[in-house]
Amino acid sequence: MTPDHRVAVIAGDGIGPEVIEAALGPIERAAAKHGVGLEFERLPYGADHYLATRETLPEAAFRHLRDDVDAILLGAIGDPRVPGNEHARDILLGLRFRLDLYVNFRPIRLLHPDLTPLRTDWWGGSGGATAAEPGAAAGRSATRPGSPAIDFVIFRENTEGVYLGRGRIAGTDYVAEEVNTAAGVERIIRAAFEWAKAHGKTRVTMSDKANAVPAHRIWQETFRRVAAEFSRVEAEHRYVDALAMELVREPERFQVIVTNNLFGDILSDLGAGLVGGLGLAASANLHPGRAGLFEPVHGSAPALAGKGIANPMAAVLTGALLFEQLGHPEAARDLERAVTETLAAGVRTPDIGGTAGTREVAAAVAGRI
Repeated sequence: MTPDHRVAVIAGDGIGPEVIEAALGPIERAAAKHGVGLEFERLPYGADHYLATRETLPEAAFRHLRDDVDAILLGAIGDPRVPGNEHARDILLGLRFRLDLYVNFRPIRLLHPDLTPLRTDWWGGSGGATAAEPGAAAGRSATRPGSPAIDFVIFRENTEGVYLGRGRIAGTDYVAEEVNTAAGVERIIRAAFEWAKAHGKTRVTMSDKANAVPAHRIWQETFRRVAAEFSRVEAEHRYVDALAMELVREPERFQVIVTNNLFGDILSDLGAGLVGGLGLAASANLHPGRAGLFEPVHGSAPALAGKGIANPMAAVLTGALLFEQLGHPEAARDLERAVTETLAAGVRTPDIGGTAGTREVAAAVAGRI
């Protein structure tokens, strides 16, 4: 039987293989329930492969990922045995740049009120379930009055900015160049407005630092011009420092945020901290019409590798983004619901106040599909 979709899996380094292997259980359960045929192809690229062969991502492998698969599921890349991170640059940044995956899409949604560090005194919470209170989370409703309704997405430009690594070295002076092209800025802003329109959102917030960085005027000018085409969507601007403050003070007012590569990286981690941390943070690297790269954003966390306590929920939620992009929103919603119900039941890894292990959490999620 021919599968509906071919998905390449690069488990990566550190906790990457653990969380990816655990997350595949719920992902496959959702696929089976909704009649989606997935074929997973496991590829070996990561620190172990690099140290054994000195290969990062061979050209033939890149062409295969570009031409022959429908999506790429990536665990995490980074290993202290490769202090220069050569393999990480070629695999992660190389795929983003060479596949021109210009949208880094990061949803920020509060799945349970005790996961946010904000305003917990309003409803008496003090964090997640603990060893002394294994069922503490079970009685708290995600709609309990007083908890902030945090639910926004970040559109991070993914192929320009300082991440391109352009610049020069003159003696002991290192000069980095930030790249903002007219085409690159317009397409990420347009993607944010089009997503907002398609999903019934009413506000798009663009963030830059044009008051201190003259080159950021291109963001302001392009934002005003594109916004004029979407009359039913409110367009607002925030300097990035002010936006960081407002996200802490009033996160519930934001719906769609669009910004550059560096600011998007920082703001999305701030957003993750508002809703439970990187163990719940999913992302998708996208270019419409091409295979996307889907990755939990928690990093490889070498200190946790092999302990069986890494949180697999970010990888599961990344699977939901993968289903969404492949055209199976029902399977995506099922994965999200199963994660939310598992959190409410108090089955959690230590990073969010629980005592369960990686496999136990993944099995609990799978059991709710």
